[in-house]
Amino acid sequence: MLAYLKGKLIHKNNSAAIVLVHDAVGYQVFMPENLLAPLHVGTEIELYLHHQVREEADDLYGFKNIADLELFQLLLSVSGVGPKSALAVLALAEAEDVREAIIRGDAGLLTKVSGIGKKTAERVVLELKSKILKTFGGTILADSANGTSAGDEIDALMALGYSFPEAREALNQVPAELKTSAERVKFALKSRIDA
Repeated sequence: MLAYLKGKLIHKNNSAAIVLVHDAVGYQVFMPENLLAPLHVGTEIELYLHHQVREEADDLYGFKNIADLELFQLLLSVSGVGPKSALAVLALAEAEDVREAIIRGDAGLLTKVSGIGKKTAERVVLELKSKILKTFGGTILADSANGTSAGDEIDALMALGYSFPEAREALNQVPAELKTSAERVKFALKSRIDA
């Protein structure tokens, strides 16, 4: 079972790369789009791998670190989530952001991935919340005013063109004295315009 590769990137497309190892063997590795996009042909890369052997396929999935690999494997453990959907989740946002969304119970982030509907997203949150807390640690993010999830504020900013990490960062900059979601979202939007 392959678990790690280090070699030269000799070809890439939208979903996979070919990594040449020891100038003799090239491995096709599927990767999240946000990891694959900035890579340049001819550079050396190293990847942590998930090796999936099935009756009809023998595929490698590559990640920049162990934490991303472990999250991918946790996503695969949920019925209805296959490798393509799990990669798309990791391409949507950083692994830390995905874990925080699951811990918060924010299934909305997951439904933005093609192939994951509302029921599957809710199943992912239900099945993985405690596993993520156990595996990675962490705390449940909450709105300081009333203890409710900040997921609605993030969703509002994402609907207005923010990426998940941008929305999270913008909300982290909101002063503590702003208590309502409307005030917090308005401040985050104003900060972006003023920047």
